[in-house]
Amino acid sequence: MEELVSIFVRAIFIDNMVFAYFLGMCSYLAVSRTVNTSVGLGAAVVFVLGFTVPVNYLLQNYILGRGALAWLGPQFASVDLSFLTFIMFIAIIAAMVQLVEMLIEKLSPTLYSSLGIFLPLIAVNCSILGGSLFMQERNYANMSEAVSFGLGSGVGFFVAIVGIAAIREKIRYSNVPAPLRGLGITYIITGLMGIAFMSFMGIEL
Repeated sequence: MEELVSIFVRAIFIDNMVFAYFLGMCSYLAVSRTVNTSVGLGAAVVFVLGFTVPVNYLLQNYILGRGALAWLGPQFASVDLSFLTFIMFIAIIAAMVQLVEMLIEKLSPTLYSSLGIFLPLIAVNCSILGGSLFMQERNYANMSEAVSFGLGSGVGFFVAIVGIAAIREKIRYSNVPAPLRGLGITYIITGLMGIAFMSFMGIEL
């Protein structure tokens, strides 16, 4: 249990997709103008990462990896389908994003309209694919660890995008120099938030 909590907390604060690796910056910058849309996109990312990382873990360990098909019989023990990793990971992500898009359109048309093109673009959000690739690289021992990492990565993105959205809403009333207004000051604040999140690297987990 402690290991699962450690993976979850690390994914949020230490290995944050936005502040540690600067993945998913396109939607992070474009959708973070208001807290409402940021909450919607952040929740969608949590859902997609929480589902796709464990599903891709199963794909990696029981279908795609070298020797993963041994459960079908000894004649399949030498089969290596790892060359299909990228396309299979992306196919799972695209299918899940399509499901999320249909659900949001049905349940909250206003949010669907606010997110616009950036909702289907979750499918090509590098933080989503990054979650599955990091899972593969770190070779988690079991499904529970993959689920913990996927959910933690999603929550980390949620914290990042909602945090910057709250700051951007407040900063509209600040006297920001004209050349820095808009994306300029957002980049600066993102860098400062990244430095702040680096302080969590000293936590012993």
